[in-house]
Amino acid sequence: MQEFLEFTLGGIAIGMIYAAIALSLVLIWRGTRVLNYSQGGMAMFTTYVAWVVISHTGNYWLGFVLALAAGLVLGAILERTVVRPTEGKSPLNSVIVTIGLLIFLEGLAGIIYGGQYRSFPVAFSVKGLKIGGVALGISTSDLFTAGAVLAAALALALVFRYTAVGLRLRATAFRPEVARLLGVRIGRVLTLGWALAGLFGALAGVLVTPTTFLYPNSMDSIFVLGFTAAVIGGLDSAIGAVTGGVLLGVVLSYAGGYLGSDLVLVYGLVVLALVLMVRPTGLFSAAAARRV
Repeated sequence: MQEFLEFTLGGIAIGMIYAAIALSLVLIWRGTRVLNYSQGGMAMFTTYVAWVVISHTGNYWLGFVLALAAGLVLGAILERTVVRPTEGKSPLNSVIVTIGLLIFLEGLAGIIYGGQYRSFPVAFSVKGLKIGGVALGISTSDLFTAGAVLAAALALALVFRYTAVGLRLRATAFRPEVARLLGVRIGRVLTLGWALAGLFGALAGVLVTPTTFLYPNSMDSIFVLGFTAAVIGGLDSAIGAVTGGVLLGVVLSYAGGYLGSDLVLVYGLVVLALVLMVRPTGLFSAAAARRV
């Protein structure tokens, strides 16, 4: 029973990381109708920013904040300079461009920082928590991760539902011609969507890297699983992204714990294939997602 509890809570903790990546993908999809395959590379690059700052100052929170700021700036710059020229063209153009961005960012990180594995500090203790004599399989750091992702998801849902910015993002995605006629500055809205997605990606990178290592390709597998979580949630819903991330994290935790951890990424791809075959629109349909 204790083993099952540890796998469950541990799965929820890692699922929150997948949820953070899923949120960044949902944000760009809802705002621009583009799937950003370079999201993992953006998260990795901004995590290097945090690592450099922490290494030189010893201040974790300064590195954390500057990584989020770097995510905002990087997202905005990439949208303006690289993604903008593909607007209005074949969707395949955007796919090719974002994959190219991923390769470029990983190569640039290798040139600047080298390819060696680097450890990354944590904000809080990673010592396992206990209730009485029962180990929970999670730490204070895991609780911080869960709280940060839930707060980000709530903020995103509130922005899309209750603010003029969220309305402009949705209008730009679904009816750009009408939005333009109503005075919405489409270019600025698209840039804002990418900037916010860069921030969410940076959050995911800083939160997940202490449990792995930092190197140019460190976010590749995390991105695949975050993409799977977004598909499970339906790609249109912030709540769906978090739900998909948690479900995926728990399922993979059980699979890794009982079947072996060497094939966790394969298990994730199996889950993705099953979802696409059984319910390709995800657990939260587009109509349901637009109400959250």
